[in-house]
Amino acid sequence: MTDRPVVLITGGASGIGRAVAERLGQTHRVVIADRNADGAAAVAESVSGTSIQVDLTDPAASEKAVAAAVTAYDRLDVVCLNAGVTTDEWDIEKISADRYRTVTSLNQDAVFYGVQAAVPALRASGGGAIVVTASLGGLVGEPDDPVYCMTKHAVIGLVRSLAAPLGQHGIRIVAMCPGFVDTALLAPHVEMFRTANFPLLRAEDVANGVVTALDAGGTGEAWVLQPGREPINYVFKGVPGPRAEGFDGALPPHLI
Repeated sequence: MTDRPVVLITGGASGIGRAVAERLGQTHRVVIADRNADGAAAVAESVSGTSIQVDLTDPAASEKAVAAAVTAYDRLDVVCLNAGVTTDEWDIEKISADRYRTVTSLNQDAVFYGVQAAVPALRASGGGAIVVTASLGGLVGEPDDPVYCMTKHAVIGLVRSLAAPLGQHGIRIVAMCPGFVDTALLAPHVEMFRTANFPLLRAEDVANGVVTALDAGGTGEAWVLQPGREPINYVFKGVPGPRAEGFDGALPPHLI
């Protein structure tokens, strides 16, 4: 059906991105953006969609991906910013500058550029939704990979901060915060989890969580996903306000 909404999925050639494509492909027209051209094409073919090869560490890549979706289907309704990578290193003294930049470029910068590129196209469609794959490590400390954890905290902050301004254009934005997922990123450590008798999420669990979050209709939310639990809209605790004479209950001004 040509009237189905259009979804762009970055990092869609494998893992969580592929599972999201297969799940949303039942109701959406799908565009896969990934550095792996053959993998992206295979996933796109499996869901009767289209694909584009891009390196999302390049700031211009997000614009190319959005343009490919609009060119293929004349609109864009949902964007899933999913591409990511780990440093796989806990010792901050051992993380090289090149590795640091690679991880922050993909996990953090590419989310910013992805949102920035998507907003005009979503606005032109009358509104839509952006789903960012963050991590449980964006809500808690993660000593096994502090740089990865840092980037996920950053994108959750972006999601929460953009809810109000994007809402003016009818655009919702949410973050998915899965725990440990059995994908290629975790493959070197899967046996360790089995030995510890700790359950892992499947990529399909995250894809189902994406649908749950989209159907919920909220914005600025962080959805926690853990094995054996339904997706949970995480509730952030408020911070103390000022306590000064004459200013009780005062709220800061906003530019928007």
